[in-house]
Amino acid sequence: MEDVCAAKARPRDRIVDTACELFRKHGLRGIGVDAIAEAAGTNKMTLYRHFGSKDVLIVECLRGVAARAEAMWVELEAEHPGNPLAQLHAWVQRGAECALTDGRGCDLANAAIELPEGDHPARRVIEGFKTAQRDRLAGLCRKAGIRQADLLADALSLLLEGARVSRQSVGPEGPSARFVRVGEAVITSFARTPERAPEPVA
Repeated sequence: MEDVCAAKARPRDRIVDTACELFRKHGLRGIGVDAIAEAAGTNKMTLYRHFGSKDVLIVECLRGVAARAEAMWVELEAEHPGNPLAQLHAWVQRGAECALTDGRGCDLANAAIELPEGDHPARRVIEGFKTAQRDRLAGLCRKAGIRQADLLADALSLLLEGARVSRQSVGPEGPSARFVRVGEAVITSFARTPERAPEPVA
């Protein structure tokens, strides 16, 4: 049944789905358009008709990853309506799921490593996504009453990035296994931080 459904899918959709899967498995540089077209049950001419180049296909795949990540914010708000602090704690839980269950790491971070050229079109997608995610997290921290919201957002963003790399390098039993514990401790620390230090007693 799955094969029948796949065969009925539009060539463009098959190409994108296949490319995303192969890019994750082999890396952006490790797979060519011929292999992608063949695996998608089409040909290179069709691939280039929908995507002018491999770089355009890479951008499309990364945009799909970004769109799926955006859906998480909608889910957090739906699960904890009107409770930004609960949403923040839920973000930590979601981060742990990403870090621990996916040993391949973040697709966009991996792409940034493979595509160091500053003028590559995918760089705009990667930088835009990472910046937007950090800004949304900072906004959530502010709504939750965290005074140093931007600093907490940076701390949690760095913690998640590090956890995903740690999961790749030393496995699920390494430091990434304590992501929730560390993340919660960081949030608690910031929540208790006064707006400014009290004046010293004379």
